[in-house]
Amino acid sequence: MPVKIHVNSPHVRYTDTHIEADYVYQSTAVHREGDYITVTPHNTQMTFRTQSHVPRLGVMLVGWGGNNGTTVTAAVLANKLQLTWRTKTGVKNANYYGSLLQSSTVCLGSSPQGDINIPFCDLLPMVHPNDIVFDGWDISSSDLGSAMERAEVLDWALQEQLFPHMSRMKPRKSIYYPDFIAANQESRADNVLTGTIAEQMEQIRADIRDFRSSSCVDKVIVLWTANTERFCDVTPGLNDTAENLLAAIEAGAEVSPSTLFAVASILEGCAFINGSPQNTFVPGAVDLAVQRGVFIGGDDFKSGQTKLKSVLVDFLVSSGIKPTSIVSYNHLGNNDGKNLSAPQQFRSKEISKSNVVDDMVQSNHVLYQPGEKPDHCVVIKYVPYVGDSKRAMDEYTSEIMMGGTNTIALHNTCEDSLLASPIILDLVVLTELCQRVSVRVQGEQEYQSFHSVLALLAFLCKAPLVPPGAPVVNAFFRQRACIENIMRACLGLPPQNHMLLEHKLQKGFVPQKKKEKFLYLNGASHCVNGETGLNGEAHTNGHSHVNGYS
Repeated sequence: MPVKIHVNSPHVRYTDTHIEADYVYQSTAVHREGDYITVTPHNTQMTFRTQSHVPRLGVMLVGWGGNNGTTVTAAVLANKLQLTWRTKTGVKNANYYGSLLQSSTVCLGSSPQGDINIPFCDLLPMVHPNDIVFDGWDISSSDLGSAMERAEVLDWALQEQLFPHMSRMKPRKSIYYPDFIAANQESRADNVLTGTIAEQMEQIRADIRDFRSSSCVDKVIVLWTANTERFCDVTPGLNDTAENLLAAIEAGAEVSPSTLFAVASILEGCAFINGSPQNTFVPGAVDLAVQRGVFIGGDDFKSGQTKLKSVLVDFLVSSGIKPTSIVSYNHLGNNDGKNLSAPQQFRSKEISKSNVVDDMVQSNHVLYQPGEKPDHCVVIKYVPYVGDSKRAMDEYTSEIMMGGTNTIALHNTCEDSLLASPIILDLVVLTELCQRVSVRVQGEQEYQSFHSVLALLAFLCKAPLVPPGAPVVNAFFRQRACIENIMRACLGLPPQNHMLLEHKLQKGFVPQKKKEKFLYLNGASHCVNGETGLNGEAHTNGHSHVNGYS
């Protein structure tokens, strides 16, 4: 059962429609002249406003009949139906393991009984995956039951239970331009749109409107989980501005299918997320999203090998160890691997996997001179036998003290679609939540939303899309802390600083109680405890808390 969070503070207000929280954003400005650095702290007063009503969410997947699309749909059905199935190792239960929001926890603070941790998804009102309604497109006409069987991801005992439900779902016709994906995909392409590219884009828009109407959802998010495309040329006058891109579509110029889906979604007011590594968001698509105030995010799901890389390189560089060579080898046998066996499609993936260490390297000028990077090689091979169970082998060679060498070698076997599916859910749930959050800076009259380029999704993407001029952050723990602390700000809570000074001073101290106290509510039981943790947060040792203060 989900818990309910309530902050009892004059700085936090609950209305019938919103949670409003006054918040002090602390930042530092740095000015450097030679070896002299001036650091100036800044406090910015803000008010966060979060709509508390959770809408009925519809998600349309491009590539719905692929391994990821069928797996995420089947997983949501299995969880909703609370299915169990037997394997050779015992009985399994449907779950959302691998989801940041559903299966990881955040610490609200410390109490005499220890830390109080709750699921990420309980911090703020947000969509539960079980309530998502799915639809989508695919170049293959197979129903989702047959597609699930073809993917060979889920245990057969589970597939048998799901097949009657999945077989009733059939993808809509999709856009197929053979030049953008590998030639080996042609045999699957029996469910494709015809006509000019403008007419095909209009059909995608009509599909979105039809789904919104027929499923009675409040909002729609579109996510690309189809084949990796080759990179598209960015050409002035063609796709560099919103106006030029729309004109190019009308004129029948070369525009990638993923960009057409993105433009159609933006024009329908639907957020669009790119789960593959190609450059879907050409400048004209970004410009259009900003003009229309629609969220876009990407690129490329960060699931296995690259997620581990964002952790390991962060650990090494943060420890003062200098990675000098990173070699990553993969072989996989699903349709993604088949498509990536073509050189142009592999190049798109290589770029997204290679840039993941850049910000961590650039952050340490003690280890790296300007422009210096580790040697970084990425190899992907198609081996049909291994199916969706991808093998990844990595070697990290680092320079340590006095010319020494440290080598870490890893072998990682990961079921690709079972890692990607919870990421798909996190992406759409987090995007929908961000659509309900607005911020007013002190001195301004109007609330503003997050930038249309939703950089908050960086934790879930190999090649994070960020607003122009914004820094790209790939470091795992910085990305996660960003999501957690923005959610805490929506509740008027300070960032989690992990200082625990009350336990680190010689004599210690008891944090002072304040009028603004933190309540952790759950209708299962009621306990009262007058203790407060750091930052004046009140906690109890039961499953629910009531306010015991006058």
